Amino acid sequence: MKKAMIFGAGVSGKGALVLLEKMGYEVYLIDDKEAISSEMGMEILDKESIELFVKSPGTPYTELVKKAKKLGVDIIDEIELGYRYKIAENISGKIVAITGTNGKTTVTSKVTELLNESGYRAEACGNIGKSFAKTLLDNRGLDFYILELSSYQLENLKSFKADIALIVNLAPDHLSRYNSVEEYYDTKFNIAKNQTKNDYFIVNSTDKNILKRLNRIEATKLLINGESGVIFSKNGKIYYQDEVIADESRLALKGKHNLENIFFIVAVAKILDIPKDKIENFLYSTKTLEHRMEEFFEYGKIKFINDSKGTNIDSTNFAIEAYKMPILICGGYDKGLDLTPLVKRIKSSVKEVYLIGDMADRLEQDLIANGYDVRKIYNLKNIEEVTKNLKSRLSKEREEVILFSPSTSSFDQFKNFEDRGKKFKEIIKDYFG
Repeated sequence: MKKAMIFGAGVSGKGALVLLEKMGYEVYLIDDKEAISSEMGMEILDKESIELFVKSPGTPYTELVKKAKKLGVDIIDEIELGYRYKIAENISGKIVAITGTNGKTTVTSKVTELLNESGYRAEACGNIGKSFAKTLLDNRGLDFYILELSSYQLENLKSFKADIALIVNLAPDHLSRYNSVEEYYDTKFNIAKNQTKNDYFIVNSTDKNILKRLNRIEATKLLINGESGVIFSKNGKIYYQDEVIADESRLALKGKHNLENIFFIVAVAKILDIPKDKIENFLYSTKTLEHRMEEFFEYGKIKFINDSKGTNIDSTNFAIEAYKMPILICGGYDKGLDLTPLVKRIKSSVKEVYLIGDMADRLEQDLIANGYDVRKIYNLKNIEEVTKNLKSRLSKEREEVILFSPSTSSFDQFKNFEDRGKKFKEIIKDYFG
């Protein structure tokens, strides 16, 4: 019997486990908290003839991974595993693969929603919801598999190929994982690996880091945004070439960053020949996603916005831009990024700032060093203390926007951004409700 090892027992690892067993492998699941220990995994590598090593995206490159590589074991990720199974089983559904520093979850969710409303059978998976492996096993009759892919999921691709691929945008992130921002950007471009002229790559023509890597792309390119784009905004309307697709004022997804997301949604729809009226109706009626600039509660004239998905500096700066002088709640796990762009935006566009998490002290020091009024900084470390302070200071008659947009990851205090956003909403409603 063929033997495989999986490193990491999260959603991706467990999906890979079920699929590998279906494929006839004897599987060793390694996870120091939930399964066989890494130490025991090292011994198994010595004793057993392991053919395949599936590394979960969240797991680091430990001695276990290095040993598997040294022994010549085929190291892949669950996305690559799923693709190999799809080809071997002749599963016909097409793959739309989506990555980017910001906006990829919105684009993934909304492309899936639009395709289903247009009569296709589509499901989102990958970095959102179910694993690709589990989705293939549960529903092999789909027309489209819409894959949201993080950079971590793109690291060990070999034969994977998307029918339609796109990178929403690129901005510095995950520098605790990568040696440089350029390595992070290069990893994102693995999404277009193995594409041919028969496939499509949608290009954000205003992103210089994407443009300078375009010579790597063999697929047919569809440019959006900017002067060279075939999908763009002009005089308050969204165009595909010379055809008006939608009126910006009627879009359900608001904000500058969502306009960019909408261009990508329209691009996929146009590649698939979805009628203009279906696209237009969808853009006017779709709903904002939870944890993404979500207006979830009002206390008199005070509006509370949950943007827990703001997990990097660019996404938080986009959120700040969408409101006039909000009160910002910000901070979390310290990725070691340069905070200067965030500090500048807070200084120019934020009325007061509440700081939480590991990053709080460093951000406070940078704000003070750059001339932000120390009287407007509240370094209270956690959401509950922030909420107590807000409740003691704000009255219903005071017109304010309270924007929770952390600008970084949640791992210092929460399981993930969803957990962080749900707890934020619960605490706000408990104190203000």
